[in-house]
Amino acid sequence: MIRHATAADAAQICDIYNWYIENTWITFEEILLAPEQMAARIAAAGPHRPWLVFESEGRIQGYAYAGEWKSRTAYRYTVETTIYLDRNCQRGGLGRQLYIRLIEMLRQTPVHSLIAGIALPNTASVGLHEAMGFTKVAHFPEVGFKFRQWIDVGYWQLTLDNPEQAQAQEEAGP
Repeated sequence: MIRHATAADAAQICDIYNWYIENTWITFEEILLAPEQMAARIAAAGPHRPWLVFESEGRIQGYAYAGEWKSRTAYRYTVETTIYLDRNCQRGGLGRQLYIRLIEMLRQTPVHSLIAGIALPNTASVGLHEAMGFTKVAHFPEVGFKFRQWIDVGYWQLTLDNPEQAQAQEEAGP
């Protein structure tokens, strides 16, 4: 079942995310998060920045969300998308299901552009994003340093085509 994340999900989401912090360079965070910190991140989500979880038999197996891309007002129609799956639930189509739902939800908002930053190499994440229609638009070599190594980051973008949305945005102004 895919549903909106709540503060009550924070501990299970931390279980998933903290494993990536400790064991991979996929996230550039280096300090484990407490459930209270994750709950605050979920609570900060706005109406055009949903947080979703995939839950099965009371256990969260993955989550995806849209967050702020940049703080300048001209970026208000662009979001950064993020997805993490429990390390034991990968390659089963769960990530695709979460992203399909997230993108469907974002199509109902004023959001125009989705950006995904991927620490490289990460064949699984690149494959998921490209299967969802994202295209690579940037590559920054050696911009992160974790586990005593330099890490590249690539950016993938998906533009949501909606002419009515664009007109409404223009009429609304900044």
